[in-house]
Amino acid sequence: MTIGLDTPPAPPRWRSRMRRRGAAPAISTQDAVLRALCHDLGTPLASLRALLAHLDGPHPVEDGSELTELALAQADSLVSMLRTAVATGGALPGGWPRPLVDVVRASLQASGLPAGQVRLAMAPDAAVVLVGDARVQRILTNLLENAHRHGEGRPVVLAVGARPGWARLVVTQDGVPDRVVADLQAERPPTDLTGLGLWSVQRQTHELGGQVGCRRDDAGLSVVVDLPDR
Repeated sequence: MTIGLDTPPAPPRWRSRMRRRGAAPAISTQDAVLRALCHDLGTPLASLRALLAHLDGPHPVEDGSELTELALAQADSLVSMLRTAVATGGALPGGWPRPLVDVVRASLQASGLPAGQVRLAMAPDAAVVLVGDARVQRILTNLLENAHRHGEGRPVVLAVGARPGWARLVVTQDGVPDRVVADLQAERPPTDLTGLGLWSVQRQTHELGGQVGCRRDDAGLSVVVDLPDR
């Protein structure tokens, strides 16, 4: 069948059926975060409860160090999940606009990255750029938190630059899997927290009129975010 200008309109019953089969409604960032938290929190919480119950059980534990380490690992996992959720959809304090250098400092602190694991290279003209939207801080925090959560302690380089009308954020880390590129290009959010922060990076970057891309070289994978200076 060829559809042209003279093709008659679809019957009413077809039109109503087409409306019912339309595109799925867009999922908000907050809904995606809540769904991912519900999906991911169950296993570590159950494991943590079982470990604590074993330590407090009727049978004494001769050496509880291993159980304690497991419990701490589960607690660290929960903290990381909540950090991702806050960075993706949590409320940020007011006081906008603010200098980009302050946004970078706040993002580094919120990401949980140890100071010795990250190296910051900020161009002088970028430090004084005023940021008027809290989503810029969410974008950078998510990139850094992802490097902290999945980077297995590998060094991170954060480069911040500026050109007329634009600011650039580049996060580089070695050993990053190709999955990161797929998460940055996903049209719909994942069902769990793995990849959720990166999905929100590309979503919020596009909402701000910016661009996000990736490149690989000898230093590793670099995620490059260009945002309008406004």
